[in-house]
Amino acid sequence: MNRREFFGTAGLAALAMGALGLEGAVSQGLAAQAPGRGASSAAGKSLEAALRARQSQRAYSPEPLAEALLLDLLWSACGVNRPDGRRTAPTALNRQEVEVHVIRAEGHFLYDAQAGTLVRKSGQDLRRLAGTQAYAATAPVNLVYVADMDRVAGNGPEEKILTAGLDTGYISQNVYLFCAAAGLATVARASLDAPALGKALGLAPRQRITLAQSVGHPKA
Repeated sequence: MNRREFFGTAGLAALAMGALGLEGAVSQGLAAQAPGRGASSAAGKSLEAALRARQSQRAYSPEPLAEALLLDLLWSACGVNRPDGRRTAPTALNRQEVEVHVIRAEGHFLYDAQAGTLVRKSGQDLRRLAGTQAYAATAPVNLVYVADMDRVAGNGPEEKILTAGLDTGYISQNVYLFCAAAGLATVARASLDAPALGKALGLAPRQRITLAQSVGHPKA
């Protein structure tokens, strides 16, 4: 199989089925939970096209993301894609230690991957705490990745931090590829006041913010 055949036949599956369309994924027995269906018809690029389009963008339209589109994005990020509860993004020893917190103008939510839904944690607009860059305060969505360090695989603190970072990176790249396929803008960021944001999110001492990622429609 040559390069183009590979991208044409295997590429969409590697996009975590978010770009396949829900019906195709279910018919192949690949999806255990239904995503929001918002982008399944629009995000139809091949893996090669998504990789060519993948980029970091820091300017966003104020237009909010539709709920179904956001759920599609989150399912692609780390949703359940098999009946045994495993995810679209790998974690060492399948510990599934990384949570995705969703910060919007409407409030702070936690993504429940098993149910494929958002759980409201507060009605506060915490976007100003989601990053030191000015655009974080106005981006329609800021994803905050939080690792439960007690669940991370590894021997000792240094190895656990490395593993948590790697597992977060898989999720973040899924978001990048989904956004590229769906025509959304995104950028991953490490510049934030972790203690202040962690307090606002109500994190426990064992929980560590590993990365944040802004998402929205690109600014015209």
